[in-house]
Amino acid sequence: MMSSDFIFANEPLEPAKEDKPSSRTKWKLLIVDDEKEVHAVTRLALMDVVFEDAGLEFISAHSLAEAKQQIAQHPDLAIALLDVVMETDDAGLQVANYIRHDCNNRSTRIILRTGQPGQAPERAVVMNYDINDYKAKTELTSQKLFTSVMSALRSYRDIMQVERQRQRLQRRLDKMNDLLKHNYPQAWQAVQQQQQEKDNP
Repeated sequence: MMSSDFIFANEPLEPAKEDKPSSRTKWKLLIVDDEKEVHAVTRLALMDVVFEDAGLEFISAHSLAEAKQQIAQHPDLAIALLDVVMETDDAGLQVANYIRHDCNNRSTRIILRTGQPGQAPERAVVMNYDINDYKAKTELTSQKLFTSVMSALRSYRDIMQVERQRQRLQRRLDKMNDLLKHNYPQAWQAVQQQQQEKDNP
């Protein structure tokens, strides 16, 4: 059973803000944990989160295999909240590796949550796995979870903005290359030859 310490500590309630409905696609947040209660309290703690006029879309997985399936179906995950110990002592770490290496996904923000920090010491995990945050469930209040999620959303937004700009620049370069190839074939061949010589000195 999950430790009752993870049921978020009592905190002063803040007045709810009235957010206008938004047509923007919600930020996808994957919860990976074998305890159903963790999914419930996480959704409860974050259900009112709104970032840049968009709320959260919660996606759940209760095992390594289910997590891989959800990740494959949702390559645009903003955040993955991963429990470390599930069916194995390192199932959550395997999910992190799957995101980063198998899917080659460097954008999704990965937050590890563990109820057994001794099984996965923070220093070793941070050094050896490409994660963005590490939290012990026993000290994770709803406010701390909110803070971590908001910080992760800002990072994800910035990463995606840079990626969109890179794609726009690449499209412009491709158009310029096509124009050069069709209108100035000799110049285009010279540029290609120079690039090959640079790549293979």
